[in-house]
Amino acid sequence: MEEKGSQSLEYFVKREVLDELCLDEVAQKGTWSTKPTLGDRVKDSLRCSVPRLKHILLTWIPVLSWLPRYSIRENALGDVISGCSVGIMHLPQGMAYALLASLRPVYGLYTSLFPVLVYFIFGTSRHISIGTFAVISIMVGSVTERLAPDSNFIVNGTNGTETVDIDTRDAYRVQVACALTVLAGLFQILLGVVRFGFVVTYLSEPLIRGYTTGSACHVCVSQLKYLFGVSLSRFTGPLSLIYTVLEICSLLPQTQVPGLVVSLVALAVLIVVKEINDCYRQKLPLPIPIELIVVIAATVITHFCDLPSKYNIDVVGEIPSGLKAPSAPDTTFFSSVIGDAFAVAIVGFAINISLGKTFGLKYGYKVDSNQELIAVGLSNTIGGFFHCYCVTSSLSRSLVQESTGGKTQVAGVISSIIVLITVLKIGPLFEDLPKAVLSTIVFVNLKGMFKQFMDVPLLWKTNKVDLLVWLVTFISTVVLNLDMGLAVAIAFSMLTFIFRTQLPRYSILGNLPGTELYLDTDTYKEAKEIPGIKIFRSSATIYYTNAEMFLEALQEKSGIEIGKLLSAKKKQDAKQKRKQEKEKKKAKKEAKKQFSGHGDEAKEPACESGMHSIILDISTTSFVDTVTVKTLKNIFRDFGQVDLDIYLAGCQACVVEQLEAVDFFSASIPKTRLFITVHDAVLYILKKRGKADFVLDVSRNTQM
Repeated sequence: MEEKGSQSLEYFVKREVLDELCLDEVAQKGTWSTKPTLGDRVKDSLRCSVPRLKHILLTWIPVLSWLPRYSIRENALGDVISGCSVGIMHLPQGMAYALLASLRPVYGLYTSLFPVLVYFIFGTSRHISIGTFAVISIMVGSVTERLAPDSNFIVNGTNGTETVDIDTRDAYRVQVACALTVLAGLFQILLGVVRFGFVVTYLSEPLIRGYTTGSACHVCVSQLKYLFGVSLSRFTGPLSLIYTVLEICSLLPQTQVPGLVVSLVALAVLIVVKEINDCYRQKLPLPIPIELIVVIAATVITHFCDLPSKYNIDVVGEIPSGLKAPSAPDTTFFSSVIGDAFAVAIVGFAINISLGKTFGLKYGYKVDSNQELIAVGLSNTIGGFFHCYCVTSSLSRSLVQESTGGKTQVAGVISSIIVLITVLKIGPLFEDLPKAVLSTIVFVNLKGMFKQFMDVPLLWKTNKVDLLVWLVTFISTVVLNLDMGLAVAIAFSMLTFIFRTQLPRYSILGNLPGTELYLDTDTYKEAKEIPGIKIFRSSATIYYTNAEMFLEALQEKSGIEIGKLLSAKKKQDAKQKRKQEKEKKKAKKEAKKQFSGHGDEAKEPACESGMHSIILDISTTSFVDTVTVKTLKNIFRDFGQVDLDIYLAGCQACVVEQLEAVDFFSASIPKTRLFITVHDAVLYILKKRGKADFVLDVSRNTQM
């Protein structure tokens, strides 16, 4: 049987018309507050007890709350399988993304180890995979190359030629990357401690997706030198990406064909098998670890065929076995990387929390944004002491961790064990791995980011302002580089927010006959204005940026030019005053007769249209500032001088409290001018004007 829905429902309400004073009495408005005072909060924060200490520990160290209740029977198998799968992905991705950061591949393995263990202790998401990520890696790489360019490490060769001291350069770049990572982590911890996790809400989804897509272009271009086997100059600042592409095009005749063939073969294999993984992911128990297979196969072939010496193919080179002792970062770099560190901190957290919230909503658990800031910040800060660079969550690894049965961050510990074994024992076996193969792994993993270009037609259909944010973010990131691009994107996004609130939609409302509903007369044909009453509404909060436009729109929509009316009234009053002075000189009887006639003239309506009342529907206003209060007072004063009564309707309780705090209500603006709904205000005005039966005249049965 088909459901009729709301068409079969009716409701009838009979109550008194309620202004703000009546509402306070009927609803028994109180002055108490359920919120603790500042003093109470300070006392509570200083109070020490066992339950409070336990609560603090469980909040700041989430692993203590879930690990003791960990169910081996339900979760262990899935976490082990998931951890092994993700660990296998960490190996090639860690080495490949380290090249994006302009570091040796082994540092990508370190980054896939220590931060994961830290997040296991402090993180609140059960499914994300922390570690290397392309966008963050390229942001780190832009800093390391800027502060440690090849030109700073030129030495004289044996034959009088100039060469780059690679060992010294790479060691210096590691110091820069570690300093950047620690500072970014400190920013994240600080923001988390002051409960500033909401800052990420200012990075809208179109902004993040446009930025990551633009970053993907930088990642792609940075890997072309390995694909074609050419040496490039380093460009910085705006248009650096364009200059790099142009130089690559000019160097195409110098392409190393053997290296290009290796790249294309690896790329073809990766694309085909990854498509198979996507098509048959429901049938495959585990995704085929094609990245690791390609890495192993390429290393074996390169080693036994002696490709580096025969065809001059660039390989990874020395990978030291074992772990390096932790060391403090060089704080002298902090002043040089402070801006970059803050950008990395915000972008890394934005990517992390958006992915974490997605999984949290899907599986019904809470991901605390402030605790996530602290967790990622500690991962970066502690990781920086262990020669790691900045981390965030990876979409591809997180999806594998979820799809292979991962239930908790125990899967992250398992993946770390696999990386640890590789670093301790297996790492040197990958010394003959071609860098071109690692670049193809980066290319293939950019697929998800480049698919975000499909946002453009979707946003064109749904929201053109969001489309503009996406395009400006993407273009500024590509043209101006990653740091300046992000700054421009955030500034433009904030401008769109300001313009949306500064340019709201203003409407004149009319009554839908037979109901208490008041709708926009331009949108709804059946909505009819009530004679003598104008009902005006703004779609946004009234505050200092749009208060003047609110007044202008009120005059335009209502057809009342208050300036002209006030000028006309002043002239009329002056004229009447002169006539009264003349009449005083005449006889008392004649003066009385004339004065009576002029008194009738003064009572002529100010508005030729017969309008007598204006209702301001401010239900969309969530706060008032001093400019708003001044504007409303001026409206009451100026319109009152031309015999127009002003009423407010739909005012939220918090706004009423703010109006009371600034002494808005007075003898000229009593609380009886404030009604809980537009309909209450209309009924009051009609009764006051002796037209209480008007509603009955316009009321009729309306087909809903």
